[in-house]
Amino acid sequence: MAGADHTDDYQRGSQEISEQVSTWDLFMALAKWGTLGTAALILFLVIWFQPGGSFIGGLIAAVVLSVVGWFGLRSKPQAH
Repeated sequence: MAGADHTDDYQRGSQEISEQVSTWDLFMALAKWGTLGTAALILFLVIWFQPGGSFIGGLIAAVVLSVVGWFGLRSKPQAH
């Protein structure tokens, strides 16, 4: 059992976290753009393969969703 006298080198809040921040930023970017791509693909396929659907209609809907999603998901400038 450890005594009351701790002599380890760890100091709370002193570790470099730039790698973790970069990994988190990459994960968030891949998640949001991957979700947009998946949603556009599903919309395209649903409109194309529904009864009476068309390839061009699905393509137009997917492109519109992609453009609107791109404007909605792009990175905002930092306020500070």
